[in-house]
Amino acid sequence: MELKKRNWHHQTGATKRDWRLETFRVGVFLFAGLIVLRLFYIQVISHGTYQALASGQHDIFRQLYPKRGTVYAHDNKDGELVPLITNQQVGFLFADPRHITDARAAVEAIGSILKWETDRKDALVVRLSNKNDPYEPIQHNITQAEQDKIKKLALSGIQFVEETARVYPEGEMGGHILGFIGSDKDGKKVGRYGIEGYFEQALAGTAGYLESEKDTAGRLIAIANNSLKPAVDGSDIVLTIDRTIQFKACTLLKEAVKRHGADGGSVIIVEPKTGKILAMCSEPDYDPNHYGDVKDVNQFNNPAIFDAYEPGSIFKPLTMAAAIDAGAVSPSTTFTDTGSVMVEGWPKPIGNAEGKVYGLSDMTKVLEDSINTGMVFSMRQMGGDIFESYVKKFGFGKNTGIELQKETAGDISSLSKKAEVFRATASFGQGISVNPLQIVMAYAAIANGGTLKKPMLIDEIRHPDGSVEKRAPQDVSQVLSPKTTRLVGAMLVSVVEHGHGKKAGVPGYYIAGKTGTAQVASSNGGYSNDNTVGSFAGFGPVEDPKFAMIVRLNRPRDVEWAESTAAPLFGDIARFLLQYFEVPPMRKVGGGRQNTDRVVESVSR
Repeated sequence: MELKKRNWHHQTGATKRDWRLETFRVGVFLFAGLIVLRLFYIQVISHGTYQALASGQHDIFRQLYPKRGTVYAHDNKDGELVPLITNQQVGFLFADPRHITDARAAVEAIGSILKWETDRKDALVVRLSNKNDPYEPIQHNITQAEQDKIKKLALSGIQFVEETARVYPEGEMGGHILGFIGSDKDGKKVGRYGIEGYFEQALAGTAGYLESEKDTAGRLIAIANNSLKPAVDGSDIVLTIDRTIQFKACTLLKEAVKRHGADGGSVIIVEPKTGKILAMCSEPDYDPNHYGDVKDVNQFNNPAIFDAYEPGSIFKPLTMAAAIDAGAVSPSTTFTDTGSVMVEGWPKPIGNAEGKVYGLSDMTKVLEDSINTGMVFSMRQMGGDIFESYVKKFGFGKNTGIELQKETAGDISSLSKKAEVFRATASFGQGISVNPLQIVMAYAAIANGGTLKKPMLIDEIRHPDGSVEKRAPQDVSQVLSPKTTRLVGAMLVSVVEHGHGKKAGVPGYYIAGKTGTAQVASSNGGYSNDNTVGSFAGFGPVEDPKFAMIVRLNRPRDVEWAESTAAPLFGDIARFLLQYFEVPPMRKVGGGRQNTDRVVESVSR
């Protein structure tokens, strides 16, 4: 009996020991399994995170901060894309004054390479002489060549770190289109003005983030929860701008502004069939690489879309087109000009420029001689309400929708007033305000058969995932019938051949267009006697227009009339464009009036 009891106790103890051993074994197995799973997560699933952590701070920075997108223009002759905005690795120079033995010697040596002025060197010596200061920033955007020279000096306490800088290779050839990188109120670098500002979100991309657990010493715990979400780079943008046309137009504009002593000017060139902007430049321009040198922040605004002004006589073809399209007049309709006309709401007669009297005139002659009273006549023939509706259909009084910041809609609110004087003066371009882009898009509508296009500045957006967002031409409205545009185009050829637009013509080609010398409204009421804006708007060649264009010169000092300022500039650019597009001449040079009449008749049919 005693033996059986001992055997039972022995078996029970063995069973307990086996159970404990099995439990231990299972625990070890589970723990080992967890370690294997964790290692699999670290080495396979989170491989990128830990690779970046192992590679050091530079790789972490690269994966957390996106690369800003590049902006391209076309070079249509070569069929290539040319970067207008890109990124470049540069150096950021900083110092640890605690390790600088001779601040003056260090500053003089570096200053001779970076071409610092004396005042800057003196101020920096003071900062680098503070032995309790562990860090002093010195200068951004140090080129590789400058870095190499400074590194050869082997100066103690002077160090570099790489950073990405925004570079604008074309300099002052469209700063108003491009914009620049500035800082917001929190010191963050963001796009300002132009493409950089309008497409800030697309160009900037999305920053990544790193979540990690650290020990008490601040070291990453390898088997803890660490996750890295990589940054998404910014999108690249391809503009409709043709680099060669942009360069030529901007160069000729700059020369014209200087030649006439003007305050500034603008040029916009559009492809009529699509609404693509081939060139847009204004003076004074600025270099986005050195935007900090600009003294007046208003210079950052793009005059081609921001500056609203009274267009003057370049508005007359639009009034005439409306009257013809409405069936109120035809090119051969006549009226008798007495030199002035009385209108309701104004006590004085409205007269022609320089007080001229033209007598019996048809509507083509009205445009050729730019007769104000003839425009009032055509407005009256169609009626003020119809005239106002056409002005709105042409897109005036509202933004064009161009993808750039700071567009001004202009002001046509006076057309809604009861007194006839407001519509009468608007018929020849006074009392309303427009921006240059609105005018050139209206002329492009005449050039393309009557369809108002939305201006296109963006050709495509290339996203970092490889997808491409291709932009297509957009119709805004059908303003005129094709027949009307053929008639008005022929009339505008006659203006260039026989009116005030002769200097805008190109020998061998039929160019359509109109001058405009607009007075600038005075702050004291009325108009300034010595401040005018000379414009010329048109398109060519009239049979198959390759371009529509507006040129504008603000307050030229040497001559008053646009036929001697804006018209020659238009002609110079038009001549280049026809050669660039390889358009063969349509007639012999010096074809004469009879030759012109034949093409006018042909285009009108």
